[in-house]
Amino acid sequence: AYNIHVNGVLHCRVRYSQLLGLHEQLRKEYGANVVPAFPPKKIFTLTPAEVEQRREQLEKYMQAVRQDPTLGGSETFNSFLRKAQQETQQIPTEEVVLEVLLSNGQKVKVAILTSDQTEDVLEAVASKLDLPDDLVGYFSLFLVRETKDGAFSFVRKLQEFELPYVSVTSLHNPEFQIILRKSYWDSAYDDDVMEHRVGLNLLYAQTVSDIEHGWILVNKEQHRQLKSLQEKVSKKEFIRLAQTLKYYGYLKFDPCVTDFPEKGCHVVVSAGNNELNFQVRLPNEQIKEGSFKVTRMRCWRVTSSVPMSNGPSGSSPGKSEVKLELAFEYLMSKDRLQWVTITSPQAIMLSICLQSMVDELMVKKSGGSIRKMFRRRVNGALRRSDSQQAVKSPPLLDSPDASREPMAKLSSKLTSVSLRGISHSSSANDVGANDFHGNYAFEGIGDEDL
Repeated sequence: AYNIHVNGVLHCRVRYSQLLGLHEQLRKEYGANVVPAFPPKKIFTLTPAEVEQRREQLEKYMQAVRQDPTLGGSETFNSFLRKAQQETQQIPTEEVVLEVLLSNGQKVKVAILTSDQTEDVLEAVASKLDLPDDLVGYFSLFLVRETKDGAFSFVRKLQEFELPYVSVTSLHNPEFQIILRKSYWDSAYDDDVMEHRVGLNLLYAQTVSDIEHGWILVNKEQHRQLKSLQEKVSKKEFIRLAQTLKYYGYLKFDPCVTDFPEKGCHVVVSAGNNELNFQVRLPNEQIKEGSFKVTRMRCWRVTSSVPMSNGPSGSSPGKSEVKLELAFEYLMSKDRLQWVTITSPQAIMLSICLQSMVDELMVKKSGGSIRKMFRRRVNGALRRSDSQQAVKSPPLLDSPDASREPMAKLSSKLTSVSLRGISHSSSANDVGANDFHGNYAFEGIGDEDL
């Protein structure tokens, strides 16, 4: 069997025969000339070397399928992963009540099936809240972990290849929850959301929460004005004032480590306004702030460093330390590119934020509407975006599973932002060219942007 992990957590286990069945189904639907070649069957028992060779071939196969916009976005492929997730976690299909958090701490209880996919659950929450269909696409479900101060640490945006109920319950930890938040970056789209009462309430609750948790910076005078608007229940005016504040619409990440401006600096990273904002604590305890515009990132990659030893044999599965890094190549000046690395358990979430910012920029540049970026149901099946660059699922990462040493593992890198298990953190030369995620927004940069 082969293990597929998402963010270091086991997503599913699959056998060669199951993957072969998926391959044959894809060939039947899309034709042999579209689907990549599949590792051949062997008559005799595989040697250890052949087992590893097959694992690598399957890894390349799954990566090729995921990177193909037709195959990777197909219901056949995503339903295969969802079914495998459900079978691996041994959760039968039945009716359950799932709690989804709102930003104000309120819990929305929705009756769903354990086998309902992310889109189904999102629609169920929207229906319970009376959120209009044309506004559903402005929101997403996120897997979060509650921190000691009551704030949330973002694990990932829930994707079309997973079952939210299974994803959250299989973690067996009440700290993990699902929360509903807006999923766009440009505050101009707030106008669309505020047109409807429920959309306005959701946006208002999120804005209040972000201010309370210190994600949005407020001085004393602004705080007084906001409080006055709150007392008058002037929600639109409250949001309009908040839009003028620093870090409005940003997603704040947990404190982590960066090599900029020097190695080992502690940093708080926030994503928003088409940039990554750094608040860096230098070795001399001085705090410096700076921003990296997404349009000046030539490419980025996510890598994983797995310790060479798996630790004590009694360690629990999925607990082995996997160090994740996001590195991006940045145009510091007209003729100078430099790599900047962030070491953070949230590296994949950071990468997804960068990708979704680029998606929005590209849609805007082409004169399209953000509404086109959101998936729509057609005859019961999900269709991918028609935008130039559809929002991609997060990479899947293979991490050590101490309880299953004899099992071969499938490091399933299912998107262009791929992950490599490497024994140490590294320079750009350690990772192949295919592991880099090229930035389409960078290609249009001009001298005036410098």
